[in-house]
Amino acid sequence: MNTNAPPIEIQGVTRQFANKRALDNVSLTVERGVVFGLVGENGAGKTTLIKHILGLLRAQNGSVRVFGLDPVADPAQVLARIGYLSENRDLPGWMRVDELLRYTRAFYKSWDDRYAEELRAQFGLNNSARVKNLSRGETARAGLLLALAHRPPLLVLDEPSSGLDPIVRRDILEAIIRTVAEEGRTVLFSSHLLEEVERVSDHLAMMHNGKLVLCGALEDIKAAHRRIVIRFDSALGRPPVLEGALSVTGAAHEWTVICNGIGNVTASATRLGGKIVSEHSPSLDEIFVAHASTKQGVV
Repeated sequence: MNTNAPPIEIQGVTRQFANKRALDNVSLTVERGVVFGLVGENGAGKTTLIKHILGLLRAQNGSVRVFGLDPVADPAQVLARIGYLSENRDLPGWMRVDELLRYTRAFYKSWDDRYAEELRAQFGLNNSARVKNLSRGETARAGLLLALAHRPPLLVLDEPSSGLDPIVRRDILEAIIRTVAEEGRTVLFSSHLLEEVERVSDHLAMMHNGKLVLCGALEDIKAAHRRIVIRFDSALGRPPVLEGALSVTGAAHEWTVICNGIGNVTASATRLGGKIVSEHSPSLDEIFVAHASTKQGVV
């Protein structure tokens, strides 16, 4: 195993299912010690990409490496270094919590009994409770405990907060994820809830229809994009064509523009007789919708 290799390195991966291209020439690198958010609407390709990282799918084109290893060719070495929490959280319902911990412990040489007990107490899980009788939030906490207790260098969370109440979301997204990252480990966090990803991620990749539409440090992405409002003296019957605009919405005298850099937009608006009346940083949701719209040919 290459100890200097990034936790995840994906190059030109494509995946076709019948008539649907789930992944379209996706390339990204996840460096050590970061919380990396993978965002996109349901069906964007996030889970398919994660299945390639876990070695559950083989890349039809391109390559996938986890700590320098091929997860399909070396599944035991790769999976031993990954803690995984799926959206489905398929846990054996007939087991008690303590039985579940002992069963999972057998698969990991690095399992930390003391840490597992700390997490169990923190999450309020009763050792004698049957998994099938746990609430949805408790089941999510149990799944997260199993993913964390062997102290993996890479934690992969696939829609971990789906359907959960705000308290459980806070536990997962703020306390646990940040703790793991501060210990120098890496988190890949997939979600369609952009506001949650924005709150905890250092780096970000946006997917839409199997394509990577944006990737980089979250701080850089937010700094580069602007939300501006342009007012025209004469009402416009259709959106103005503005160079550099990702999306243009509004009506008549006032139009809102999301752009990556405002220089060209400002010049275009001035030529058309418009005046910028406000400028702000857009939300991550606005940035994603704007980029997705350009991919669909809306703008």
